[in-house]
Formats: sequence, C-alpha cells, structure tokens
Amino acid sequence: MELTHMKSFTTGLTLGIGGVAAALAGRRAMSNLKTSKGHPWKHRVLDLGSAFLQRKYPLEAMSTYLDGLHMYADETGRQVHAAHFCIHLEHDLHQCVIFDRNAHDARLIGIEYIISEDRFRSLPEEEKQLWHSHHYEIKSGILTAPGVPEIAEHAYFEDLVKTYGKTFHTWQYDLHDFPYGAPQLMMGFTEDGQVREEVVRERDREVGVSTQRNRERREDIPMPVVAPGANSWEGGSTMQTTLQETPVKR
Repeated sequence: MELTHMKSFTTGLTLGIGGVAAALAGRRAMSNLKTSKGHPWKHRVLDLGSAFLQRKYPLEAMSTYLDGLHMYADETGRQVHAAHFCIHLEHDLHQCVIFDRNAHDARLIGIEYIISEDRFRSLPEEEKQLWHSHHYEIKSGILTAPGVPEIAEHAYFEDLVKTYGKTFHTWQYDLHDFPYGAPQLMMGFTEDGQVREEVVRERDREVGVSTQRNRERREDIPMPVVAPGANSWEGGSTMQTTLQETPVKR
C-alpha cells in the first residue's frame, strides 16, 4: 500500500512539475509572440526558437523586481518611472537592469548598481558624487516590490534602506521615442516635497501599489544616517555626462 501511495505521489509530483514547466514555456512563447507582433515572420520564428532553445543565465538569475521613481541629477523636476530587475551578485552588491515599466514591450532605459554602506564609505570622494542613498525611497514607500508578501518585503527593505545606488539612464524616454544622446546620471529622492504627486499616483495606478500604505507599513524601519558624499545634487551642483569629441589613441 505504501509503495502504491509513493508511486502515486511521485507520478503526481512529476505531472505537477511538468504542468508548471509547460505553463511557463507557454507563457514565454505567448510573451515572445506579443513582443514580436508585426515583425517579419522569419524574425518571429527565430525569436520563438531562441526562447525555447537558448539559456539566458544572467536573465534567469534576476530574482528581484523593484519598482521606483528616478529623477535626473541635474534637472530634478524631470521624474520618471523605473522598473528594476536585479541580481544579488555579491553579499554587498546588486546589479539591476531598468525598464520604463513591467511589460512585454517595455523599453530598456538604464542600469543601477546597489552597494552596502561599508562599500560606499570606501569609495574615492569623486566616485561618491555619482551615488544616491535609498533611505527616503524606502521609508516613504516610493520603492516597492510588487506582489511580494508584506512580511518578506519588509524584511528585505530593512536591509536595503542602508544601501546606495549608482544609476544611469540610457534612454530619456520622457523626452524622446528613441535612445538619443549620452547616458544620464539619475538620483533618488531624499525628503518630502521633492517627488511630484501626479508621478506617484500614475505609478501606483499602473503597478497596483499604494505608496502611502507602504510608508505606513515601514514606520518601524529605523531611518539611517546618510553617509557623507552621497546625494551630491543636494549641494546645488552635480555630475552629469555629456558628449565631447576626443582624439583616438592607438
């Protein structure tokens, strides 16, 4: 009897895993077809084949989806939605790719590196000017992990509140429908009154979260003291990238 139960359990587990795998494969195929809609069929067939046959190890390792808002370092009134997909690469280093939203046809708009306070404090002073703190983004509820249970999200942000990020956007999608120009240094908000309420409302509506509720749930997370050198824009000037012609070295 026990052997029969074990066989039934094994069969059920196998079928269950197979069903999940089939569902994921089907979802990946549908996503691929939606994204490639309107493309030549030979491209669509290649994309579909690649979806099933190629392993994408860096993409598969992206374990965390964080949703937030960024502002341009030298023009803080320009504020945009940023959907982060991150890998915990080392114990004190995350790396994230950033899209304009969490959708099949989302535009890749930038990257962010996230480090611990200890690593930030060890950086050269010039390098620190490129980094922003996450204390207010988390305490205010602006940065969120959609779909994650509250208790898990809370524990995650208890650690992340003490981290620092360096962010560059490669697509100024608030101005252009094409990724023109040099990458732009971005910053995070540091106190009330900086973020535009209409931007928060639109993000919350699109993602299905409540920034205010996030804020209330995180009141018990201690507010860290920001390490000197971060959030350079608060001093009235900041670093920003520009294009310039330069001789080629051979």
